[in-house]
Amino acid sequence: MRTTQQLSVTLPKEMAQMVRNKVASGEYASESEVVRDGLRALQARDRALETWLRTEVVAAYDDAKANPSSLLSSSQARAKLAALHKRTAKKRS
Repeated sequence: MRTTQQLSVTLPKEMAQMVRNKVASGEYASESEVVRDGLRALQARDRALETWLRTEVVAAYDDAKANPSSLLSSSQARAKLAALHKRTAKKRS
């Protein structure tokens, strides 16, 4: 029994050219390898997002629910974000 399955996909021209370039450069042996590597990267990103949601986001939600007084008002949050943006912009210039 085969462990692979052949699919047909349609890509935008730029992506198709990128796949061909990866193979032509020798970075990958075939177009299928390029696609498989991209799908593995997508799986890793999805797993990382799921882990972040289950650990950090759930924990922050639970903390906020247990101690609502620790939450910022919308105006406090905007002020903090504006200050952070200002500091970040200064570092870039």
